[in-house]
Amino acid sequence: MRQIPVDTSAAVVMVAKTPQPKVKDRRTGEIATDMETGVKLMTVDVMFAANDEVEILSITVPETGISGELTMGTPVALTGLVARPWENEFNGQKRHGIAFRAVAVTSLAAAGSAPKAA
Repeated sequence: MRQIPVDTSAAVVMVAKTPQPKVKDRRTGEIATDMETGVKLMTVDVMFAANDEVEILSITVPETGISGELTMGTPVALTGLVARPWENEFNGQKRHGIAFRAVAVTSLAAAGSAPKAA
């Protein structure tokens, strides 16, 4: 499957929803794992702002790639972000989209200075 690297150097990225386990099968509740390493996969929704546009992206990341406390509004760095186009057919209906996956999502909150007094 084709993977397209995503340049995040000019983007502002913040957590929109805290990390959640990625569900492989909603009927059984089975949690998705990385096919190569067996590590549990997580989904982190982020606000991705670049070129005067803002989008909410759901990023799949291995549980081991999540570092720092990722609460809503936390600025983050996305390491190794790629986009993968997908298409499938379910009940006779074709669907398509773009899936995003990163090697790591790292909190930048600790890297900043302490809050300034008003």
